[in-house]
Amino acid sequence: VAGSRPPSRSFSFLQRSQQLKRSAWLAPAPCRLNSSLPMNIGVLFVPQQEAWVVERMGKFHRILEPGLNFLIPLLDRIRYVQSLKEIVINVPEQSAVTLDNVTLQIDGVLYLRVMDPYKASYGVEDPEYAVTQLAQTTMRSELGKLSLDRVFRERESLNANIVDAINQASDCWGIRCLRYEIKDIHVPPRVKESMQMQVEAERRKRATVLESEGTRESAINVAEGQKQAQILASEAEKAEQINKAAGREANAMLVKARAKAEAIQLLAAALAQQHGSAAASLSVAEQYVSAFSKLAKDSNTLLLPANTGDITNMVAQALGIYTTLAKTQAVKTQDEMPPAREDPQPSAVEVLKAEQASSS
Repeated sequence: VAGSRPPSRSFSFLQRSQQLKRSAWLAPAPCRLNSSLPMNIGVLFVPQQEAWVVERMGKFHRILEPGLNFLIPLLDRIRYVQSLKEIVINVPEQSAVTLDNVTLQIDGVLYLRVMDPYKASYGVEDPEYAVTQLAQTTMRSELGKLSLDRVFRERESLNANIVDAINQASDCWGIRCLRYEIKDIHVPPRVKESMQMQVEAERRKRATVLESEGTRESAINVAEGQKQAQILASEAEKAEQINKAAGREANAMLVKARAKAEAIQLLAAALAQQHGSAAASLSVAEQYVSAFSKLAKDSNTLLLPANTGDITNMVAQALGIYTTLAKTQAVKTQDEMPPAREDPQPSAVEVLKAEQASSS
């Protein structure tokens, strides 16, 4: 039509892209090609690790084993050829949402093996395509149960769960999934930045904790060292005191004891001489009077005998105690030694009276 405008190039490009999307959406699932199927010439040689499914007049007849096989031409037809080797299938990249609403792009590799050629031929139209789709859906469902942190930590358990789910569904297809490995996990850029910040924060935290633990251990070691030093110093001081007590003080005590023993011997010899008992009585009386003179110096509480004012009586009482002790000792010595003649000595009372008269 004259005067009409031709369609714009942008409109034609948009229409073409929509047609491509529609054709890709309506495209059938990929299927196995039958153009490479061997022809029945009566005598066939089946390679190792392959299974040929034979149909007779359109019905399943048998599966040819590796080696020499005979078929009837025109009646028997090789319908499917199944490889019994391990098959590696690349699972395309897909998006999955984790438990904490993080979208991930993840792909993997699937390892399969045909276990039953009959089920693999008649159980599903395209077993490889079916297993691939099952792996993708199972991966999305398993990732939806885990958070982002657990996806990286439990990668092996995630692979094992996917293999178990595939084997449960593909049992009726005659296919067994041996392994499933996740190749790459792509995280959004913002989430990746936050993960890097989290890792840096964790490392700073660990560094701070390690530094504090080092300071703590250092303080404990210093305290333990000071404690051990004090213990060793006290043990050394104790040993020194023991050595001193065992050395100097023991020797001093021995010297004092020997001196005291010699003094007692000299005193006993002096008392055995003439007028020795009188001198001893005088010394006892002087000490008795001196003790009474010091009673009120240390304390205000005093315990005094009833005859404190009678000095003569007190002195006589002290001398009487000493005389009794002296007589007891003399009796013991007389029992032990033969009797000897001695000069008569005045009594302690007479000696005291004589001294008082002389002093007066």
